[in-house]
Amino acid sequence: MKNIHATMTRRNFIHLSGFAGAGIATLGILSGCSNSSDNTAASGDSYTLVEDGKLTAIGDWSFPPLESMDENTGEVQGFDIDLLKAVAEKMGLEANFLPTQKFDTLVPTITQGGRADVAISGITITDERLEQIDFTDAYLSSNQGLVVKIGSQFDGLDEKALIDALNTPENQVSAQSGTTGGDWIQENLPNCTYVPLDDPIQSMTGVSSGLYSACVSDLPVVSNLCNESYTDLTVALQIPTGEEYGIVVSKDNPELTAAINEALKELEEDGTMDELQTKWFGQTI
Repeated sequence: MKNIHATMTRRNFIHLSGFAGAGIATLGILSGCSNSSDNTAASGDSYTLVEDGKLTAIGDWSFPPLESMDENTGEVQGFDIDLLKAVAEKMGLEANFLPTQKFDTLVPTITQGGRADVAISGITITDERLEQIDFTDAYLSSNQGLVVKIGSQFDGLDEKALIDALNTPENQVSAQSGTTGGDWIQENLPNCTYVPLDDPIQSMTGVSSGLYSACVSDLPVVSNLCNESYTDLTVALQIPTGEEYGIVVSKDNPELTAAINEALKELEEDGTMDELQTKWFGQTI
């Protein structure tokens, strides 16, 4: 599928029974180098940080349960957030999360440098992105999900009938701009009217209101939203893309990539990854 070429095999707590069937899984972290709080890898090569003592991250904080804004505290929360906090702690650093920004600006911001050390936001590892930046080892795998309104003409159709029905100009199908969901729409529904938006919440709201016929986004995200906030919508099609999420790091900072990989490996080994899965996905997967 277009732009989906992983180099290795994106509200509150969710309680989705059988969430592993919703197409998300954690991956064993197999590589990396040891590090210490003085920002020095075991090899003696130092990694750089935009602010001493802090691992500064950017993201699009509108991707629950991976990342979202807590309506009560105004703080960012989610699986990715807790994961990066744990990574930073392993490195002897404090995680620092900058204000939310559009998803399709994350990779360019890291490429430009100077604003943040990493980007984390359910970002799929692709060959195209790897031309611009580095990824850490993958920490989650996922598929895509196509969402329609319950009781609509698209609800209950099999895969071929659903794609045929949506693949007409009068049907608007939305996805977050710059994502593999948008790539899938353009590849597999070339005759529909593709609508790129800023975040998956806008897409889901549009389908709920009848503005859009369907939307496509990461399966764990839309599964969570259908269960928690958009109970009038359903995942009509699970799309097996075999995507994997990684943390984005500048190509100019390979020592930081190695240090984060070592931290991810330790989190896998000491059970922290399982604890975070249970907290945010309702089970280990």
